[in-house]
Amino acid sequence: MIYLDHNAASPLLPAARAAWLEAVDAFPGNPSSPHRLGARADTALEQARQRLASHLGCSPFDLVWTSGATESCTTVLRHVAEHRPAATVCVSAIEHPAVIDCARAAFPGRVTLIPVDHSGSVDLPWLQSHLSLQRPALVAVMAANNETGVLQPWADVQRLAATHGVPYFCDATQWCGRLPSAGLGACDFVAGSAHKFGGPRGVGFLKVPRAGKLQPLLRGGSQQDGRRAGTENVAGVLALLAALDWCEAQLASGGAARRLAARSRFETELLGAVAGLSVNAPAADRLWNTVSVLMPAVADCRQRWVVKLDKAGFAVSTGSACASGSAEPSPVLTAMGLSADAAGRALRFSAGWLTTDAEWAALRAAVVRIHAEWEPADRRLS
Repeated sequence: MIYLDHNAASPLLPAARAAWLEAVDAFPGNPSSPHRLGARADTALEQARQRLASHLGCSPFDLVWTSGATESCTTVLRHVAEHRPAATVCVSAIEHPAVIDCARAAFPGRVTLIPVDHSGSVDLPWLQSHLSLQRPALVAVMAANNETGVLQPWADVQRLAATHGVPYFCDATQWCGRLPSAGLGACDFVAGSAHKFGGPRGVGFLKVPRAGKLQPLLRGGSQQDGRRAGTENVAGVLALLAALDWCEAQLASGGAARRLAARSRFETELLGAVAGLSVNAPAADRLWNTVSVLMPAVADCRQRWVVKLDKAGFAVSTGSACASGSAEPSPVLTAMGLSADAAGRALRFSAGWLTTDAEWAALRAAVVRIHAEWEPADRRLS
C-alpha cells in the first residue's frame, strides 16, 4: 500500500521510533516523583522544552505538553471562555473542526467567521476592518490548511492582532515539521501534534503567553506548573522532538524545494492526463506535500474514488479525517466559493518526507487508469 494521507497521520519516522524506544528504557520514572529516576525523567522533559522553544522562538516556560492538537485547541478556547465568557471570538472559516467546533461550543452564538478568498487564504483587509470596530477575545487563524495545503498569512495576522491588543491563536498542526517553525513563538497560542510530522500519536504541545495563568483543561494534579494535570508522556515527548529535529534538518538542507518540485510535476501530469480534473487553489502558496483536486463528475464521486484507489493500493482522503463521517460538503471548500456539488468531488493526496517520485508517478498512473475505466459509462450517461 502506498500511503498518501500524511495530513491525517504521518507514519512514525525512524528517528522518532529510536528516540521512543531509548526513552522507554532510560526514563521509567514518573517525572513528578522525588527519587533520582523521577528527577532524570523531569530533566529530560525540561531539555525537550528547551529544544522545542529553540525551534519556535519562545521561552521554554511558555510550553505545555498535551495529548495532541485537539486537546491543545480545546484548552485555548476553554481558557479564553473562562476569562471572557460574554465576549466574541473571530475564527477563520477554514479552521479545523478541533478549533471551529470547540469555539462554537465555548462561545455559543458569538463566533464570527473570518472570510477567505477564492484561493482559501484569509481576508486580511476584512480582519483589519473588523478589529478596528470590535475587540474580540481571540483571533484564531491556522498556519496551513489541512485540506488544501494553502498557507495562511499567520505572521501578518499575529502583527495585526497584536496592534489591536487581541490574543492570537495559531493552529500550526499542519505547518510544523513541513515548514520552518521559527517565528511561531511570537503568537500568543500555538498548537502542534507529533503524529502529523512523523512523531507518535497521543502527544503534542501548546505554546501559551508567559503573562497570566492558563486555565487548565485537565485537573487533578500540579504537573506543568498547574497548567495541565496528568503524568507527562516522557517517551512521546522525546520522540516528538526527535521527529521535529529531523524534519527541521530536512528543511535546512533544501528538502522542501525538492519535494515541491515533485508535487508540481505530479499536478501538471495529472491535469494533462485526466479531462475534467482541476486543482484547488493552484496559484496559491501551499504545503509542498498537499494536493487537493476536484475529480471529474461520476456518481458518488468521492467515496468511489477512495474505494477504487484503496483497491489499487493507494491510501488517500476526501479531506479532513476528523470530518470524514460527515455527509455535508467540506466547509473549507464551500468557504472558498465552491458549490456543494463541486466540493463533493474533492480528493486530497498528502505526502511525507519519505514519499518518492516513483510513488507520485504510480498514483498518477492509477488515477488515469481508473478514470479510463469510468469514462465510457460516463459518456453513455451524458
